[in-house]
Amino acid sequence: MSASRESAERVIGRALPRLEDPRFIRGRARYVDDIDLPHTLHAAVLRSPYAHARLVNLDARAARRAPGVAAVFTCADIAGCAAPIPIRLCPDPALQAFLQYPLARERVRYVGEPVALVVAESRACAEDALTSIEVDYDPLPVAADAEASAPPALFEAAPDNVASQLVEAFGDVERAFAEAHHVVRTRFRVARHTAVPVETRGLLAHYDPASERLQVWGPTKVTHFNRTVLAGMLRLPEHRVHLIAPDVGGGFGVRGEFYPEDLLVPFAALRLGRPVKWIEDRLEHLVATNHSRQQIYDLELALATDGRFLGLRARLVNDMGAYLRTHGTIVPGLSAGMLPGPYRWPSYRCEVRCVLTNKTPTGTYRAPGRFEANAARERLIDLAAAELGLDRAAVRATNLIPPDAFPYRTGTHILGEEVVYDSGDYPHALERALALCGWRERPSAGEGRYRTGMGLAAFVEKTGTGPFEGARVSIDGSGHVLVSTGAASVGQGLETCLAQIAADALDADASRVSVRHGDTDLIPYGVGSFASRATVMAGSAVYEACRDLREKLLTVAARMLEAPPETLLFTGSGVRARGGGEYTLAEIAAQAGPAGPAAPDDPGLETVRYFRTQGMAYSHGVVVAEVRVDARTGRVTPRRIWVVYDVGTAVNPRMVAGQVEGGVAQGIGGALLEEFHYDGEGQLLSGSLMEYLLPTATDVPRITLERLERSPSPLNPLGLKGAGEIGIAGVGGAIANAVADALGPAGARVNELPVTPERVWRWLAPEEQSAA
Repeated sequence: MSASRESAERVIGRALPRLEDPRFIRGRARYVDDIDLPHTLHAAVLRSPYAHARLVNLDARAARRAPGVAAVFTCADIAGCAAPIPIRLCPDPALQAFLQYPLARERVRYVGEPVALVVAESRACAEDALTSIEVDYDPLPVAADAEASAPPALFEAAPDNVASQLVEAFGDVERAFAEAHHVVRTRFRVARHTAVPVETRGLLAHYDPASERLQVWGPTKVTHFNRTVLAGMLRLPEHRVHLIAPDVGGGFGVRGEFYPEDLLVPFAALRLGRPVKWIEDRLEHLVATNHSRQQIYDLELALATDGRFLGLRARLVNDMGAYLRTHGTIVPGLSAGMLPGPYRWPSYRCEVRCVLTNKTPTGTYRAPGRFEANAARERLIDLAAAELGLDRAAVRATNLIPPDAFPYRTGTHILGEEVVYDSGDYPHALERALALCGWRERPSAGEGRYRTGMGLAAFVEKTGTGPFEGARVSIDGSGHVLVSTGAASVGQGLETCLAQIAADALDADASRVSVRHGDTDLIPYGVGSFASRATVMAGSAVYEACRDLREKLLTVAARMLEAPPETLLFTGSGVRARGGGEYTLAEIAAQAGPAGPAAPDDPGLETVRYFRTQGMAYSHGVVVAEVRVDARTGRVTPRRIWVVYDVGTAVNPRMVAGQVEGGVAQGIGGALLEEFHYDGEGQLLSGSLMEYLLPTATDVPRITLERLERSPSPLNPLGLKGAGEIGIAGVGGAIANAVADALGPAGARVNELPVTPERVWRWLAPEEQSAA
């Protein structure tokens, strides 16, 4: 059954203004702290001041007597539901010993670990009462260095603090290195970062005795997973737990965890019979919300005389922090699986050590594992080109996977499945980037104080992580299209994207489509928004649901118009017959109900579909950076960034460009500014935005983008690939290579991110420091 549309213009591919923006611009967005319930109590968390210590005694009697305090909860008080927080993706029983409990038991293992929860009539009362809790700590030796030879053990199950070891390998790597004409080696470090969304974490929980349901509001991107975990820990049936993600002020990785507070606040609301709210302050955010990155690579590249890659060998140490949280060892696994990048490798071996230290636990941050791996690999390739006397771009062009090799089986694995690149034209992206930036006409670095350099980095970015996502689509009595999904919005434009897909599939106006999300009552099953999956997975589910709904719509309209379905035309607001006669969507919806004379066998205009993917969709691109280095001060100033990228079908090109530009800005932060510093006692030395530096508008140069649509994914009906992380994926490598280019011979020493002034000064030889 099919019908034509009157207008040939598709809604997919149009740069429509974001439909959700008016409420944000007018101040009508509703974040968790905007939600007020009568008689709400407020919570504050007592956190450990020690990186490693035994909990000898905790006395909360004075705090419980403090003015305005409703309750104080310790580990003993929540013993009935104090199971460790489980891993979300790829759980491994071998990691069970390293999971975190909601409140510390017997021992604290990082500064900021929750020790107790105070609930009071106001936040001020709760924070005042924290000072009345007396805790007797017995300090223990601290493991602050992931490469220490004999560190103090955090857990009996791992005397050497190695929680897990991973290996990714294919081909005969030993033979490749034995027969190689050249072997290039380097060590590359990426510092510890965190995402810093404008909105910190927060929760509001309320138990309604009338419905016997627990309602929880909070800025999460995995509502269904968090509901399952919370219900299990509280020993409640899932249908009695309702999770809602209101408007969210940014995500970038930190919204995908189940944190200790995600249990503590609902537990307190259940126990006290009153709503409980907790809003994290920025100091808490920097010490308690997950960190990320902090990897050390030892890399070896085997090459032929013409620059062909023969083998890649890597040893990776990932500082995991004190516990394995919701993401387990996913980040180092992503690094090992994606380190080969867009190149052909006859052989490869990567050995990974996941090491526990007395620091804040790590998790994901935009392009987790790939920002780091791309930077390390691309830096290594530049070193190889220099040693062989070859052009850096030419070496990459020689080794890129050709277009006729897709689908390309890399031989590596991530998230439990083989990495198979679905489609791409990597050489074309490189050529376009070189042409766009004028690579072949670039000036020399120069000498003296101010030096200019250019660097490039190619990348592949995994998107569309499965296994499924769901969508419910209906047309109500007013003719509006209602879309509900298990995905969630964290500011990426989800509502606009899904509205455009639904409007395109139904030949409707996007302004008449309403998208609802982030609510476990909307749809029975959902996975969430992470890993650049929402457009690919939720978008495909919406498209398939709309195609089913379109068939139902045609069935009803054909009966009403007494015309064959194939003769009908969609008008944008309804359906008309070629021979005359027309009904609006509202009129058709009215006839589709159980009492309607034209109702289908399954009454109503509503469908539910779950889209399951057969593999991930891989976006790709090339980043070129131009920087100026002040050799006297070591300051690096980005001057231009160029990004050529292919995301398959771009649903809304303007939003895709916004995602890329935002990712570039964050990548500049990671490449030049952002770094957590700890001392030898595990104390965080950069625990405020005075020390943890973020890029501002003055740090972001002119960004030039070129979007390619040469490689739609064959794995979903619209050819979609994700765009949320492609902007950041290659920036670190491009900037590191640009700095190395600017420094001339001293550039061979560039082996660390961020590229801070102190490091630039250290990399310069003494005679160059004097000359500057």
